[in-house]
Amino acid sequence: MDDALPSFSFAVRGAVADAPGPEELRTWDDALVLVADDGEIIGRYDADDPIARQIVRERADDVRQLSPNELLLPGLVDLHIHAPQWPQMGRALQVPLEVWLQKHTFPLEARYEDLEFAKRSYRDLVETLLANGTTTGLYFGTIHNEATLLLAQLCLELGQRALVGRLAMDNPDECPDFYRDASTRAALEGTEAFIEDVRALPGNEKATVKPVVTPRFIPSCTDSCLEGLGELAEKTGAHVQTHVSESDWEHNYVLQRHGKSDTQSLSDFGLVNRHTVLAHGPMLSAGDMDHLVEQGAAVAHCPLSNIYFSNAVFPLRAALAKGLHVGLGTDISGGPSPSLLENARHAVHSSRMLEEGVDPSIEGDARGTPDSRVDFVTALHLATRGGGIALDLPIGSFEVGHRFDAIVVDIAAPGSNIARVLEGLSVADRVQQIVFNAARQNIAEVWVEGSQVSGFRHK
Repeated sequence: MDDALPSFSFAVRGAVADAPGPEELRTWDDALVLVADDGEIIGRYDADDPIARQIVRERADDVRQLSPNELLLPGLVDLHIHAPQWPQMGRALQVPLEVWLQKHTFPLEARYEDLEFAKRSYRDLVETLLANGTTTGLYFGTIHNEATLLLAQLCLELGQRALVGRLAMDNPDECPDFYRDASTRAALEGTEAFIEDVRALPGNEKATVKPVVTPRFIPSCTDSCLEGLGELAEKTGAHVQTHVSESDWEHNYVLQRHGKSDTQSLSDFGLVNRHTVLAHGPMLSAGDMDHLVEQGAAVAHCPLSNIYFSNAVFPLRAALAKGLHVGLGTDISGGPSPSLLENARHAVHSSRMLEEGVDPSIEGDARGTPDSRVDFVTALHLATRGGGIALDLPIGSFEVGHRFDAIVVDIAAPGSNIARVLEGLSVADRVQQIVFNAARQNIAEVWVEGSQVSGFRHK
């Protein structure tokens, strides 16, 4: 082989698409994506490029040829997962957030002191998410260091890129006696120890799994805890995750307690920076959004769970227009589906409902919020590159230099809801069908860091 040709581990050839921007869809009818030994994308060529033709001719055994029914997309990035809530997904959605937490969620999360229970639950969750195409997950754990470290170990073992947070919640006024940190000191020391332990995990030399500073939300934490966590975030450089202005109850609670918005309060505690991901945010004001843009922070839009607990629709189009970093989250178990693609389509649905309005007693021209809708391109971007940008990671598109986190979607998989008639369809048409119809059975292969971690294995 010509020495001038690039050195690579393997290549994938076929129909390829990605969405590097909220309104930018790139498609290739027949492309060749080259991946290095370390999982980096080192080349992307049209299949008729002379280099691509020579690679296919001389190293055919190292080229994964997609079938006409298959399409290569970037891996899905889930920005909001409550890992311990997996066993109750799809239950207790009929009650308000504060009742859901106290009566259902806190008792379940308290069970993770039992490591055998934690291991069964967390393994099932991570395997399920991978099978649904989620190559990167941003996880809330519990207050239990051992169980949350076990979650990080399982992500590493199963091959999922992950950011995992040991939960901090020390406020006795809002947290039950049976499930909260024993003291502010315990919350802070537990978080710092967890950060160190994740970074020292054997096999995590590439930091595929990262630790996250994780105050549950302001109601669950004392001011001294929030202040300490902000200092810890600055000291360690770890990512930060929490909830922001999720519902009328949470939003108003913070206003009454601190006399300022959720966003401003978190910022004053040092918890809003370029590596911060804030979940939900339907009650964010224009000023809150401007501040998040200034700090480089991101919002995890959870359109499916917002239906049940957020009392409003997140103004996605307005947020994107301001330049706010936004990705998608399933919010397991507030969201009753582990599929990020389902949340992608709900992002489109909810934006249309916001634009058109939902109350038929109001005249049509006054019923909704104009210019609120997004389409499938924006939804795909949020589920992939949008999540990568939010996390400040080189994932979510097929740019040279990014990591090869990818999924192969097979529209002809058994049980598929996608029409198998391809005549006259462009790659963009197929992407749209996938965003609106694909499910777990269509995810044929899942790759993280250049290694296949789920799906049918091709030799």
